[in-house]
Amino acid sequence: MKRWVASVFKNQRSSPHSIVFNLAPIDATNPELNTHQPFVNNVGTAIWKPAIEYTAEDFSTIFGTNFESAYHLSQLAHPLLKASGAGSIVFISSVAGVVSLKNLSVYSATKGAMNQLTKNLACEWAKDNIRTNSVAPWYIKTPLVDNVLEDTEYKEEVISRTPLKRIGEVEEVSSLVAFLCMPASSYTTGQIICVDGGMTVNGFNPSRD
Repeated sequence: MKRWVASVFKNQRSSPHSIVFNLAPIDATNPELNTHQPFVNNVGTAIWKPAIEYTAEDFSTIFGTNFESAYHLSQLAHPLLKASGAGSIVFISSVAGVVSLKNLSVYSATKGAMNQLTKNLACEWAKDNIRTNSVAPWYIKTPLVDNVLEDTEYKEEVISRTPLKRIGEVEEVSSLVAFLCMPASSYTTGQIICVDGGMTVNGFNPSRD
């Protein structure tokens, strides 16, 4: 498996297309690869703009990074997952694929597409003993959002929309991903699970009684 990973990601700046070409020659009958069961799609980028300001290049970059890469890598991983006899794909999606977030129309579209792909592959590949699920986080304490959450007023607004009244921890996402990769979740497939402190189900809850 180490050799497989090295062959795919030898160039850290590989585009989704070049990664696909690197994966294409892999032999699914290789005994070393047949022990590979979980496959986690965890790549993403975002550009914040009003919908009318997105360029064709913006659109292509976001869809290529967020959705095309996940789609094509899943296609290429299929024979490896099938050969394992108990494959599991986990997509790292976002609450943006479930609810509206300001100035993220293209990013949200990629995550919505990923969520639908989760359901389609769960049904289509069930016969191959491959499960497919999505984990959809809200704001989580990672370096990617540190600069955003440095804005105290914005952070307070985020927390005000979150029933648990805090930002999520990395471990609260990774533990769910680990669960979905393990036999303990063997009857769970086609699900989009939000790790969001209740944000996506929050209606109108005034602070006063």
